[in-house]
Amino acid sequence: MTAIGRRGLLVTALAAPAIARFEDVQAQSAWKPEKPITIYNPLAAGGVADVHLRFIGERLTRKWGQPIIIDVKAGAGATLAAAQMVNVKPDGYTIACMTINSLRYPHYQTASWHPLRDFSYIIGLSEFTFGIVVRADSPYQTIQDLMEAGKREPEKLNYGTSGIGGTGHLLMIEAEQSTGARFTHVPYKGTPDWMQALLGGHIQFVADGAGWAPFVENGQVRVLAMATEKRFGKYPDKPTLVEVGINAVAVSPYGLVGPKALPEPIVQALHDAVKEAMADPGHQPLLDKFIQEPWYRSPTEYRAFAEKYYVDVKPMLVKAGLAKT
Repeated sequence: MTAIGRRGLLVTALAAPAIARFEDVQAQSAWKPEKPITIYNPLAAGGVADVHLRFIGERLTRKWGQPIIIDVKAGAGATLAAAQMVNVKPDGYTIACMTINSLRYPHYQTASWHPLRDFSYIIGLSEFTFGIVVRADSPYQTIQDLMEAGKREPEKLNYGTSGIGGTGHLLMIEAEQSTGARFTHVPYKGTPDWMQALLGGHIQFVADGAGWAPFVENGQVRVLAMATEKRFGKYPDKPTLVEVGINAVAVSPYGLVGPKALPEPIVQALHDAVKEAMADPGHQPLLDKFIQEPWYRSPTEYRAFAEKYYVDVKPMLVKAGLAKT
């Protein structure tokens, strides 16, 4: 046999294991569930996130022919669902919706999990749009009226949010620090609870994500101000808090995570299927109903965001008195 022939056999022999590994990866990348998938929801049943997850779940069921179960795990400042991932087998059959609170909570107190070490980031979904709203018959016509009332009679007025240390709570801490007003915080599990409290007169206003938007449409609730960086297109006549001199902007995206060490082919398959569901023609109208923004992030982009935010948010939490240096 010639030297060239021997080299050809050697190259082929060396290449064979690599080709086999490549074929294995290709086979794994075609991961499809063979039984139901459970998605833990960190917010209340019937709220915006719940509706959104069920929309996505229905489309995943059509794609894969397997039921997608949305299991509500509300509590612990909307961190309970993601926290469950520390006890979950990394096989793709149990994942969680993670709110941004999970990137703050470990700064507040000792947790049995770490947001950067214990999760596999799958996909970014959407971002809550925050505002401050009152009942339609409220005597407070502007955000300035409300803040002045909070200065005249500190802690007399009650406001609702989706939990202690959540985005709405932080928003109001910043507003109080900026204006000198003081209010009494009443935490709830989610939109259905604080909307019922607002309409029932148990609280005077809500500072939270736009689960209140349908109630604005039907005339039961009125927007005083938006907590966005610029005026929101749906409410062009409503000022931002920044516009009226209140230095507060709400940041509150959410997405899907799995347990740590979730195999790459499973992460990719889940990502691709959910991204396909987000391209459904009905997806954007659903977000529009609750004036939410799409917040798509790939697994790599989502993790990069989490790593940066986890570090950047701590000084604000220290200033708010929620975290120690």
